[in-house]
Amino acid sequence: MKKYPKLLQADKRGQIVIPKDVRQELGIDETTGFYAYIIPGEGILLKQVDPQPINTAIDELARYAERLGVSPEALKQTIKDYEKTGGLTKL
Repeated sequence: MKKYPKLLQADKRGQIVIPKDVRQELGIDETTGFYAYIIPGEGILLKQVDPQPINTAIDELARYAERLGVSPEALKQTIKDYEKTGGLTKL
């Protein structure tokens, strides 16, 4: 990866595009999540989110599904639908 700063510009919706070479180097795709931190006087720090927390949340939901009024079939269908969006790897 090139080690010089890259100039990015926000569009009218406040969105920025992470350059392709940076995305490739860091393994970023359309399913990658980020935490955004404000660094006073500096700007924004983006940190990639480990996909594990979503899997952990789904596991917990599955354990408490009956108590929450969620049928096992409904949970399975929700996971299947979400996987289709690319938001989750197969569990």
